Amino acid sequence: MEKVITLKDNREAVSLFGKHDENLRRVEDELCVTVVSRGDKLTIKGKKQDVERAGRLFDEVLLVIREGGTMKKSEFDYSIEAIKQDYNAPIDRVYLDKIPVSHKRQPVVPKTLGQKEYVDAIRNFDIVFSIGPAGTGKTYLAMAMAVMYLIRGDCSRIILARPAVEAGESLGFLPGDFYEKVSPYLRPLYDALYDMMEVDKVKNFMDKGIIEVAPLAYMRGRTLNDSFIILDEAQNCTREQLKMFLTRMGFNSKVVITGDITQSDLPGEKSIGLAETIDILKSIKGIGFISLTGKDIVRHELVQTIIKAYENYFR
Repeated sequence: MEKVITLKDNREAVSLFGKHDENLRRVEDELCVTVVSRGDKLTIKGKKQDVERAGRLFDEVLLVIREGGTMKKSEFDYSIEAIKQDYNAPIDRVYLDKIPVSHKRQPVVPKTLGQKEYVDAIRNFDIVFSIGPAGTGKTYLAMAMAVMYLIRGDCSRIILARPAVEAGESLGFLPGDFYEKVSPYLRPLYDALYDMMEVDKVKNFMDKGIIEVAPLAYMRGRTLNDSFIILDEAQNCTREQLKMFLTRMGFNSKVVITGDITQSDLPGEKSIGLAETIDILKSIKGIGFISLTGKDIVRHELVQTIIKAYENYFR
């Protein structure tokens, strides 16, 4: 069987084929087909099922390109894996889901089906728990959604919190006053903010209290209305701390809790409050629970390999 796909112009060919036609070669290797390019025609040959999968892959990727989306090598590789596992994987819906964060910055886009499900959960639920390993976009995507809600006027402020838990180095031995001591714990949140908004705008918003980055302890006793609230690194929270945090939620607010249960820095005698809290709340309607996996890692490909090696070692 064979299928012929017609390209509109050379730009489409460059985006679709990849550097030195590496995308075409990868499709041939992974989907067991032969791909031939001549002029504006792309011909796929092979067994019926294999040709249909490869054809659907190219159709979906072309749709993304034609709608102004990008398709880097890592994204193309992920698309192949998604099609291999599920013929109906909605590749175009993933890469065309643009989260606007600034008119001067490119929109943030989910990179995997799991990330797309996570973004949709934030849209659909007022409280979302996102659990997964490093590099799956838990914090970054939550931050992007928070910035979008703020600039769109759907909330009046962003509250970003992290537990200040020691990880091998005592706070008492770090230099400076309390704010300087906890600053390293909050740095990843600042980094994500600066990646999405201009530095001057972030500073202005923080000076006005529109964006607040604070240790979790500072949430006690508050009621947060009309806010987008993110609790990062929640695997370092006790059950009591999470109860305190969740009950800060006020009217017209949205809460996202992120964490990696496999990387808790809590002292050995303390149980991981995040796991207990999820178990307590799992039957409540209106709360979204998203589990991201190694398949959703979008950092350097070695990160995915490293995490998989650790998982295999401790099985």
